[in-house]
Amino acid sequence: MRLRPARKDEAAALSALGLRSKAYWGYDAAFIEACREELAVEPTALADAEQCWRVAVDDDDRPLGYYGLAPTKDGDTLELEALFVSPDAIGTGIGRRLTDDARRAARSLGRRRIIIQGDPHAADFYLAVGAVAIGERESGSIPGRFLPLFELDCTAAV
Repeated sequence: MRLRPARKDEAAALSALGLRSKAYWGYDAAFIEACREELAVEPTALADAEQCWRVAVDDDDRPLGYYGLAPTKDGDTLELEALFVSPDAIGTGIGRRLTDDARRAARSLGRRRIIIQGDPHAADFYLAVGAVAIGERESGSIPGRFLPLFELDCTAAV
């Protein structure tokens, strides 16, 4: 497995991977459909110089997971736009490698922290990689559903 920048032409494949990853947690088809727009990876985001999108690929260059970071108004912080691992690769360490890479990317951009709005099923993962729970935020897909919010310190070397 290796990490590389995501390409604009991968937007549809990454969007599909994100939906498969979300469905892994047992959400029904109606729930996944409600999330489709919010989880879509836009080609313009992949080409945006202010954002950082990286993909983990296998030896055949098949995406196994990806993440996206976007700037916030706070010059010290990035927002994790997405972090998804293909269902057949969950539990293999790819999520941790992606998170470590996101920390390094944030640090190289002079940012000290990453804010993460995570799925409740991912809460233990984010805590295990060193994030701290800081509250919750309403889902952009499902009104009235609140998701855990985390902060990840990027100042220490990984």
